[in-house]
Amino acid sequence: MSDTPERYGRTTRYFHWGMAVLFLWQFLKFFDRIDEGEHWVGQTLVPWHISVGTLLLVLGLYRVYWALKQRGHRPHVHGMLASLATIGHFMLYLVMVLLPIAGILLMVGNGYGLKAFGMQLVAKSETEIAWMAGLGELHSPLAWLFLILVVGHIVAALYHHFVERDDTLTRIWS
Repeated sequence: MSDTPERYGRTTRYFHWGMAVLFLWQFLKFFDRIDEGEHWVGQTLVPWHISVGTLLLVLGLYRVYWALKQRGHRPHVHGMLASLATIGHFMLYLVMVLLPIAGILLMVGNGYGLKAFGMQLVAKSETEIAWMAGLGELHSPLAWLFLILVVGHIVAALYHHFVERDDTLTRIWS
């Protein structure tokens, strides 16, 4: 269940891969820009964007807690790129939490309220809240930043696996 210096534990692996699938789903929102969302992705999966984003905020906060709790037990990164890996993981966690917060601020600030999985969590309002909407405007740039960070994360993992031929990828895979 817990992490060890040799490998990530079951809970960490479930968080990693489960949230990866949910973030992949969220990235489908980029397809909403094609033909104004008038295709099966835009009509079938994208309407769940706010609900899945709200779930990812809750999971992300718990994941940060879990990572901090496991910090002393986790596999250590060695070599020249260790500092870069530490910064990269910190940025992934930071944006993972800030992204849905910005989305919520955008929705609430523009008066749309917040409805997730059919439950109205924040009521709609006829009054816009400028500071919330302003901060919420960071949602799209944060999404692009997160996509870049995720691609970098994947490239780094594949580099370790195929070039360095170390066990970095297998620690989180199985």
